[in-house]
Amino acid sequence: MLMLYMFSEIEIWREQHYRRKMTHWFHRNPLKATAPVSFNFYGVATTPAATKVCNDLRLSRSRLLELFTDSSCNPEMMKNATDLYFSLLQGFILSLDDSSQECKLRYIQNFKWTDTLQGQVPNAQQDAVFELVSMGFNVALWYTKYASRLAGKEDITEDEAKDVHRSLKIAAGIFKHLKESHIPKLITPVEKGRDLEARLIDSYIIQCQAEAQEVTIARAIELKHNPGLIAALAYETANFYQKADQTLATLDPTYAGKWRKYLNLKTCFYMAYAYCYHGQTLLASDKCGEAIRSLQESEKFFAKAEALCKEYGETKGPGTTAKPSGHLFFRKLGSLIKNTLEKCQRENGFIYFQKVPAEAPQLELKANYGLVEPVPFEFPALNAHWTPETLAAFDLTKRPKDDTAKPKPDEEVKPLKEPDIKPQKDSGCQIS
Repeated sequence: MLMLYMFSEIEIWREQHYRRKMTHWFHRNPLKATAPVSFNFYGVATTPAATKVCNDLRLSRSRLLELFTDSSCNPEMMKNATDLYFSLLQGFILSLDDSSQECKLRYIQNFKWTDTLQGQVPNAQQDAVFELVSMGFNVALWYTKYASRLAGKEDITEDEAKDVHRSLKIAAGIFKHLKESHIPKLITPVEKGRDLEARLIDSYIIQCQAEAQEVTIARAIELKHNPGLIAALAYETANFYQKADQTLATLDPTYAGKWRKYLNLKTCFYMAYAYCYHGQTLLASDKCGEAIRSLQESEKFFAKAEALCKEYGETKGPGTTAKPSGHLFFRKLGSLIKNTLEKCQRENGFIYFQKVPAEAPQLELKANYGLVEPVPFEFPALNAHWTPETLAAFDLTKRPKDDTAKPKPDEEVKPLKEPDIKPQKDSGCQIS
């Protein structure tokens, strides 16, 4: 019996040591796709300076779109590209004299964008604000995908883990800024179920916060913080995922079903984490019977998460193709729960002899540290090439009367060829 006890203790130590390699797996919806924009205003742009601004707009837009699918792109490259394009695009939106009057160029160009969930039939609007929020939305998505790729690397460094955390907070900040400051300015109301609708934007914001907190939890485990803090962070993270799922509840399951499975399984996964570490807290307080019941509840949530993993893999719809139950992040929690429960049961049999309650303990946990807030975001200032003389050089009276460039409503836009972001089966996000 003594040898069995010693062996189990060694297993617990190995599991705790192995937890230093903390893994993450994130669901990702596709990037928005868009039709090319030439910004060729022949006859309308009447000076070389006006023509140069148009050329710069075309080139910087094309460059930004290329970076979305360039696996070597990093946040510095993305920020430089976005600052250039958005500073130029602002010339189609902002008034140069700081008045409330809108820019005369706002409605000069058609823009076509698809949605992340609703296929390749684009939404088209002749409005530069629509371009601003659509491209901004894709920039936020890029930060989430960059974080996902980085978190899927083997032997990720501490600095890279911080980049994952920072990128998710930046993405949340962009989504929040679009929702609060720019989407309300659209002339055409946002259709239900489209990317720019409040329900979807809110879900993206909350998901980014929840995923960033996963990195915080990994760090707390690595530094062997108090199990009570880890349990509270896990509980708050589970609540984030549940809130994001509830926000999508009224959307058509054809489009949002796979996404919601992800949010559901992450809710159950982090509830399992919360009960597991809460059990450790109870054990440390000599409440072994309650600790066992907490670990049993952890097992139940883990089993639910396991079933949802299978459902996620079988659910058709936009998003990542993966089998999350095979990933290291999932398998490790199962081992941790099993080993911790066995330890509690063993110590209760040797030392405490406490009755196991019929009801699971109520989690009323509040994390005082580590909660994630979006990083505030603002679009860059107007590019210096936009001067009153440059703006005046656009003569709208010379626009062709027959606007043949207007897109057909059912015309498809080719999807972006995204880099493979599937995490390897045994990949992990290690915070060392």
